[in-house]
Amino acid sequence: MSRLHVVSGKGGTGKTTVAAALALALAAEGKRALLVEVEGRQGIAQLFETEALPYEERKIAVAPGGGEVYALAIDAERALLDYLHMFYKLGSAGRALKKLGAIDFATTIAPGLRDVLLTGKACEAVRRKDRAGRFVYDHVVMDAPPTGRITRFLNVNDEVAGLARIGPIHNQAQAVMRVLKSPQTAVHLVTLLEEMPVQETVDGVAELRAAGLPVGGVVINMVRPEVLDEAAVEEAANGRRDAVAAALAEALARTSSGGGSRAGAAGALVGPLLDEAREHTGRLALERLGRSRLAELSLPTSELRLLGDGVDLAGLYRMARALREQDIVRRDAGEREGAARRTTASHGGTSYDGTSHDVTSRTTEGAQ
Repeated sequence: MSRLHVVSGKGGTGKTTVAAALALALAAEGKRALLVEVEGRQGIAQLFETEALPYEERKIAVAPGGGEVYALAIDAERALLDYLHMFYKLGSAGRALKKLGAIDFATTIAPGLRDVLLTGKACEAVRRKDRAGRFVYDHVVMDAPPTGRITRFLNVNDEVAGLARIGPIHNQAQAVMRVLKSPQTAVHLVTLLEEMPVQETVDGVAELRAAGLPVGGVVINMVRPEVLDEAAVEEAANGRRDAVAAALAEALARTSSGGGSRAGAAGALVGPLLDEAREHTGRLALERLGRSRLAELSLPTSELRLLGDGVDLAGLYRMARALREQDIVRRDAGEREGAARRTTASHGGTSYDGTSHDVTSRTTEGAQ
């Protein structure tokens, strides 16, 4: 079963929010999850309404059923100091190098080394066991770089090839890749039903597969509800403005004591309403095209509805509950890309403003 969940997505798709909700979902029923941030944005601290995360694992939330979520903001410089101390016994000498600026220099001019340090810290947490031989964390969730950089970020073997072909750095890269390319890992991509995010998701999946990295599932975030039924969509698409305006004016004239004046004023509203309806139907057509393209990836695809009031802590828990109800949380990466099968299930949820909404999970699997 997957224990390292790497969450990526085009900027603006809500990947950090989905990663945080996924960590809460995975920690349910007494589990322990570690949520890792690697880009230095402190987005996790903002979501959980806490102070900036230090370079240490800190409990930030209690999940339903008594589980725990810990968080860690990985800093490449601090990780390199740990690395130098662990493999080269450079304690005070390493700190002296930091004061001289050598640590910052090394992590800046060698981005491959930086990525090895960041991913290596997460992989170490995946492998770590307590004195009883049990894993310290049941799951590790990484809020990873955007889709356009995710394959290069994870494919650390290629990144360090020019730095070291033997020695501790090479060995560290090999150890990281053994985790990243194993069934323990699943890379999930967050997208929106918009042209550019969908295209980046399609390209990202192709790159991950070409690199031999295990793709988990796709989360379509911020899905807007379809407020018109199929008949209304067809009417709006056909643009029957005059017929609708005439019918509305006639109906109002029959029911209004004011007669034609009210009917005429109401008729003037028909144009803007139909324009809005046509815009809605055009967007629906693009969204359906996006869903069709994502379905061709043969991956589990979960949908989270657009929630109007923004993401607060209570909303994050509601998102976690929605994700727990969907297969993307429960199934391991090997099953995700198995034999062809498609299931559709609807689950009740609660939006951030407290109103009821549906969370739809569409799971599509097929031979690659």
